[in-house]
Amino acid sequence: LEGMAQAFEQQISLPSSSTLAFEDRVALLVECEAAHRDGRRLTRLLAKARLKYAQACLENLDTRASRGLDARAISSLAHGQWIEKGQPILIAGPTGVGKTWLACALAQKACRLGHTALYARLPRLLEELRIARGDGTHKRRLLALAKIEVLVLDDWALQPLEPYGRDDLLEIMDDRAERHATLITAQLPVEHWHGWIG
Repeated sequence: LEGMAQAFEQQISLPSSSTLAFEDRVALLVECEAAHRDGRRLTRLLAKARLKYAQACLENLDTRASRGLDARAISSLAHGQWIEKGQPILIAGPTGVGKTWLACALAQKACRLGHTALYARLPRLLEELRIARGDGTHKRRLLALAKIEVLVLDDWALQPLEPYGRDDLLEIMDDRAERHATLITAQLPVEHWHGWIG
C-alpha cells in the first residue's frame, strides 16, 4: 500500500491533519492509495502501448478549420464509445498532416480510460509476424494482438503486401472485428485498398 503509506507520512508531518476526524484521515489515505494505483496502472498501460508520440493527447489537438478536423467528431471519440463497441477508425490523408500523432493521442486517451492499446507500424508488424512463423511464436503473437482493446496500425498500405502478410492481416482483422477497436492510418485512398490487398 505505497500510496497509503506515503499519504500517512504526509499526514504525520502536517500538524493540521491532527485536527481532522479519524474517519476523514482514513478516507484521505484510501483516496491516496486509489489515486496511486490508478497512476501506476496508467503508466503501465502507456508503456505497453509503445506509442510513437507518447506525449500526444487530445487536449493538445489543434482543431482549427484549416486542418479539416471536425471538433465535434474528435470530442465524440474522446468519450471512448468506439472502443467499447469495437469500432474501427480510419485516419486518411497525405504525408505530414498528423495522422500518426492523432492516432497516438486517441490511443493515449484509451489508456487513460483504462483500456489496453498498442501502436504498430504495419510493415514492421507483418515482418515480425513473418519471423514468428519460423520461431514458433506466430499463433501466440496473433492471440496477443486479438486481445488488445485498441490496436493502432500505422502506415497502412505503405509497402506492397506479400502473401504471408495478406494472410496475417486477414487473421488480425477477423479476430478483432466487432470485438476490439482498430485504428488505421493510411495515405493510400480507400478506393485503392482492394488492389493493394490483392
